[in-house]
Amino acid sequence: MLFSLALMVLCALILNGLMQKLRLPGLVGMLLTGIIMGPYVLNPTVPELLTISADLRKLALIVILTRAGLSLDIEDLKRVGRPALLMCFLPATLEIIACTLFAPIIFHMTHLEGAIMGSVLGAVSPAVVVPKMLKLMEGGWGRKMSIPQMIMAAASADDIYVIVLFTSLMGMYGSGRFEAASLLNVPISIALGLALGILTGIALTAFFKRVHIRDTVKILIILSVSFLLVWVEEAVHTIVPVSGLLAVMALGGTVLKQHSVLAGRLSGKFSKIWVAAELLLFVLVGASVNISYATRAVLPALALICAALAVRMLGVFISTTKTPIPFKERLFCAIAYLPKATVQAAIGGLPLAAGVAAGDTILTVAVLAILITAPVGALGVDLSYHRLLNRDDGEW
Repeated sequence: MLFSLALMVLCALILNGLMQKLRLPGLVGMLLTGIIMGPYVLNPTVPELLTISADLRKLALIVILTRAGLSLDIEDLKRVGRPALLMCFLPATLEIIACTLFAPIIFHMTHLEGAIMGSVLGAVSPAVVVPKMLKLMEGGWGRKMSIPQMIMAAASADDIYVIVLFTSLMGMYGSGRFEAASLLNVPISIALGLALGILTGIALTAFFKRVHIRDTVKILIILSVSFLLVWVEEAVHTIVPVSGLLAVMALGGTVLKQHSVLAGRLSGKFSKIWVAAELLLFVLVGASVNISYATRAVLPALALICAALAVRMLGVFISTTKTPIPFKERLFCAIAYLPKATVQAAIGGLPLAAGVAAGDTILTVAVLAILITAPVGALGVDLSYHRLLNRDDGEW
């Protein structure tokens, strides 16, 4: 296993650097590494590594959400107002609806499987979007309407919304039936997850204020507690629905609210952990792709992805309509909301691992969505911001 792991990491770093030289997201190189090194192409990996890949992807997802919680300032959403709130869920909702309607026609799957695919595709990628928005904020672009802040905050909330829906839809699939009443589990899961995360965050912050320990130890405590929160969801799911992943993010957000200085330090350390977690996440999801199936499904997958993205962009325009935001900046928001990567890599393989009949198709579409939208969205932001956003002086 050590040889396989070393080979995959080194190749991923090389392709990551190459993609960055080409001004493309490095994660595309990591994903390609997984595909090339996976069991369906060169196959230098050992089965044991792929056996634990689902657990490693879940660990990476927990790191993502904790980091997002420590960085998600609700005040940013409040300042922007209605458009920021709508962008948290409306574009993703419309994209999921589009997949629910179109996927059964294109791939001959059930509507529930189409909804699961939509919930996999529906999230925007913080790994691509956040660094771009931070750069724009430093340069003063879009500051008048708080465009970068709105996109960053809404993208984080968008991810949580989609993950909660994905978890609920997978639960419906596991029960073997689709009941409208089971949709009530979604708000219950959200409310209980928020409450559990907030209470845990308050308790941890109080502990950290009283007991002086190194930040590295605090990171280990937060990660361990986050693992327990996700475990609680699995332990009580037959009694009451609780979103453990939302609780993880709420924990981070509560620490930010209660102790912003500490949250800033911890967020920096989580960013370093994310370097390793991101590499493992994208390499392992690439290794799970059945390349022979992917080549057969590429054209239908492209059709579905393009249709879903068109509907998603419509959702962004609806979210920002009847606001002071100029049309050009609304167009920029739609472009910036295209990239998909992190969440798709984290949950794209879960339906296949859970035995969903369309699991291969869902994973293939998720990987193709990353390969297409991550570079297109990143390049779209880089090439358009100076034309579509205004600067501090208000001139174009």
